[in-house]
Amino acid sequence: MNKIRVAVVGAGHMGGRNHARILAQNPNCDLVAVADKDPDRVQKVAEQWKAQAFTDYEDLIRDRLVDAVVIAVPTSLHHEVATKFLQNGIHCLVEKPITVTVDEAEDLIRIAREKNCVLQVGHVERYNAAIRRLRDEVLDNPGFVECHRLGPFTSRVADVGVVLDLMIHDIDIVLQIVDSPIVWIDAVGVSILTDKEDFANARIKFESGCTANLTVSRVTPKVLRKIRIFQRDTYVSINYVKQSMQLHRRVARPGAKAGEPNADIVVKRLRLKKEDMLSLELDDFIRASTLGGDPTVTGQHARDALETAVKIAKMIEERQHEGVFQFSKSQ
Repeated sequence: MNKIRVAVVGAGHMGGRNHARILAQNPNCDLVAVADKDPDRVQKVAEQWKAQAFTDYEDLIRDRLVDAVVIAVPTSLHHEVATKFLQNGIHCLVEKPITVTVDEAEDLIRIAREKNCVLQVGHVERYNAAIRRLRDEVLDNPGFVECHRLGPFTSRVADVGVVLDLMIHDIDIVLQIVDSPIVWIDAVGVSILTDKEDFANARIKFESGCTANLTVSRVTPKVLRKIRIFQRDTYVSINYVKQSMQLHRRVARPGAKAGEPNADIVVKRLRLKKEDMLSLELDDFIRASTLGGDPTVTGQHARDALETAVKIAKMIEERQHEGVFQFSKSQ
């Protein structure tokens, strides 16, 4: 592959500490610039990874310095920043969620299509070794999916609630696993440390008959990242943090006597190599930007996850305004 020129827009936690570092070390691209409105922060990151520093990201467009950008600014700015790059034919990887609203997401998808640009979104769990193995080898018409994504509070993401911050990861995974239209959604949540929901639970029913139960919290002392999938004769348990998978399979027991179980549960722990998911995500972006084709997570995938997340967050907000901690139902 010919090297492409890449910049990171946003030198905060994700952009400065993670995206810039990985791109600077990737042999298939040149990290040419880092942009951030904070001059001290951007200068420090740019010097560390031998790139140019800019306090105005539009300079990258005016001076035609880049072929692709990674956008790691606050969610409220995703649409504005990505629009300017896409309109100038520059490929974009936008951190999740893709935008604040579904209309904004659809606008970015339209522009990317018209300009023949890659629009990828940072749903990084898609690159988890266990999720990739699940998708390729294990999945078989799930009947019930349960997700838990819990952890302590961090001020890193202050402009969105826990649904758009954390649950959207699980929504994206569940939508890909089930691959069926949503019939209805129930949701509940509470604000604890911020003015947005910090704890949330959603129950999603699909046309296929599958039900998914998702729980997220950013006020829980210990980190828990798990997904469990129940399907015919198999229960799959995945630990996102460890990138591990455990299979529980029902094996018929021939000749079982009356009163005895007619099957046994056989447990198998799959040997998976834990990998750097962000590196895989950025490799995918560079490949798509250089060679063409769709990345693993397209703008449409991110738009669909956002649509569901927005519905859930809206339900929670409505119930909180009513002062009621209970489920609301969407048909």
